[in-house]
Amino acid sequence: MLGLLAIWFTVSFGFGILLVDWMNQFRFFGFKLGFWWAQQGSIYVFVILIVIYTVAMKRIDRKYGVSDEDDP
Repeated sequence: MLGLLAIWFTVSFGFGILLVDWMNQFRFFGFKLGFWWAQQGSIYVFVILIVIYTVAMKRIDRKYGVSDEDDP
């Protein structure tokens, strides 16, 4: 959990705010990289983090015999 939060913080605050000026010297799909990352790239990372979290929680649920799903 802490690892996912660290990635989230780095992506949103680090790349989206602190490093945006440095990243703007590069171009990606015709846009400045800092602008693209703040508007689009970070969203992709957030979706990946959600998928990783979901998989990890399902694995923990199976390990301890707990489930949110109704068994038929």
